[in-house]
Amino acid sequence: MSGISLATATERLQQYLDAEAKVLTGQQYSIGDRSLTRANIAQIREGIKYWDAEVKRLSAANSGRGRSLTIRPNW
Repeated sequence: MSGISLATATERLQQYLDAEAKVLTGQQYSIGDRSLTRANIAQIREGIKYWDAEVKRLSAANSGRGRSLTIRPNW
């Protein structure tokens, strides 16, 4: 994903982790005749996996890791 900075990816990952924590503390609740169901935990966990991978990829790119080097013999 081009144009996304490491800071943005890290922030988004944290938002997904916060969302997961909220869902885990109470997936559904009711007040009177109204009820609220939080987001789907499976979708949140997919988001966590995606943003975690992006953070790792961007961190590696920023540190110079993840680049390939081709060495050709000069014969």
